[in-house]
Amino acid sequence: MATTAFPTRDDFAAMLDESLGGADGGFEGRVVKGTVTAIENDLAVIDIGLKSEGRVPLREFAMPGQKADINVGDEVEVYVDRVENANGETMLSRDRARREAAWDRLEEEFNKEARVEGVIFGRVKGGFTVDLGGAVAFLPGSQVDIRPVRDVGPLMDLPQPFQILKMDRRRGNIVVSRRAILEETRAEQRSGLILNLEEGQIIEGAVKNITDYGAFVDLGGIDGLLHVTDMSYKRVNHPSEVINIGDTVRVQIIRINRDTQRISLGMKQLESDPWEGVAAKYPVGAKLSGTVTNITDYGAFVELEAGIEGLVHVSEMSWVKKNVHPGKIVSTSQEVDVIVLEVDSDKRRISLGLKQAQSNPWGAFAETHPVGSVVEGEVKNATEFGLFVGLPGDVDGMVHMSDIAWGISGEEALHLHRKGEAVQVVVLDVDVEKERISLGIKQLEKGAPAVGGGTAAAGSVKKNDVVTVTVLEVRDNGLEVQAGDDGATGFIKRADLGRDRDEQRAERYQVGQKFDAMVIGFDRSKKPNFSVKAMQIAEEKQAVAQYGSSDSGASLGDILGEALKAGKKD
Repeated sequence: MATTAFPTRDDFAAMLDESLGGADGGFEGRVVKGTVTAIENDLAVIDIGLKSEGRVPLREFAMPGQKADINVGDEVEVYVDRVENANGETMLSRDRARREAAWDRLEEEFNKEARVEGVIFGRVKGGFTVDLGGAVAFLPGSQVDIRPVRDVGPLMDLPQPFQILKMDRRRGNIVVSRRAILEETRAEQRSGLILNLEEGQIIEGAVKNITDYGAFVDLGGIDGLLHVTDMSYKRVNHPSEVINIGDTVRVQIIRINRDTQRISLGMKQLESDPWEGVAAKYPVGAKLSGTVTNITDYGAFVELEAGIEGLVHVSEMSWVKKNVHPGKIVSTSQEVDVIVLEVDSDKRRISLGLKQAQSNPWGAFAETHPVGSVVEGEVKNATEFGLFVGLPGDVDGMVHMSDIAWGISGEEALHLHRKGEAVQVVVLDVDVEKERISLGIKQLEKGAPAVGGGTAAAGSVKKNDVVTVTVLEVRDNGLEVQAGDDGATGFIKRADLGRDRDEQRAERYQVGQKFDAMVIGFDRSKKPNFSVKAMQIAEEKQAVAQYGSSDSGASLGDILGEALKAGKKD
């Protein structure tokens, strides 16, 4: 620009604009250096070489939680918002200057994936605010520490390292993490510590945390898992039964996975194994006492000594209670007597029997009620094939439908008795091994076959014998009769009452009437069947054989007459 000897006001304005680089000198929107010329109350007066000075609050020169350290004459960087406002003052900002400088620096650190230093100074929804030397970043709550932190107070207003996870300068958004720094530091420490550890090594540590499945033990910068099954040889329902947070415990390193840096610990490995020699200590058949420690759907666990438990399967719990939950037979902490059934030292299993330690009710019943004994019981249930009767000793016996009554079908006999009815029964058979008792009701009737010894007249009443019978009952289909005065009872069908139709009418007979009949067989209950008709036919054949034949010319009447005469002589 050409100069004149006598510059005008316009010349001075043009020269000023040129010195400032334009109308605003290119200052607005830039970070420039200025000098503190004065401190007025809580404001710092700063000269940046313009026609007017600017004023900046002192708090903008202080870090969060600290006091401003600034004096007259100090050179500082400020951001120029406006060269001149309505009052003719320059609008300056120290915060924006620091922010712009910080963003430049942080972008470089973010690109290098380097750590940055910051101060947590505020709390917002979902996390905290961090001052990164002028730029404000967001710290999510999940990124504060490796484990959830309830009180962040001790971490605030303290310079500490952070890792930038995300940044967007256009939106002014920065996300940082303190957890990433801690994990990286811990990983470095763990890598160094794990090199000094070996499997089988015994070491002390502090219990840091307890879960349902075990506890985490701090081994001096690296954590190991102490599983609940490795705390003790005895049953442990929850780790808190053995240890507490803060306890110092002595453990053995069981396994080390150097790739995942996981360490498995054990406490019971430092104790003597109670399973050594258990087969000799608990021989099969031995009777022992123990305490019920746990009850399941399939049985109950009984502790024989510390660390030694055996299982009583539900099938071995009671002689008489079938399909019942074990909890209805025993209870936790109950003292019980058991019998050792099987020992497997390799699998660390002992099978126990609870019912074997008690007397077998089936054997006891067989001793006190031999076959042929009469006992009274209650009808417990009726099935399609018989009746179940409750007997002394909490055992049940069965009366098959064929052993309920004489002369009627089994289906009809089942309707003669009802549930809850008291009945007398006779013991037919006892199978202790199969836990079965066979009973009978009809065998108690007068003249019935003796149980276990054939019929009442086994020596005299045989097939084809002719005996004198007494009518006990007249029925439509025949007669119920008894052989002799105290013999076996039997039945004569209507068709067997005689050869002629007139003789086959049952109503011709009366109760108490006596007549002769032949034994023609026995039913499956050994009850004899009689027949008058068979006797008549047999007598006729015998008479023909002795006194005549079809070739002699004698009539049947003559032959029978001779037979009657011979009979009278005899």
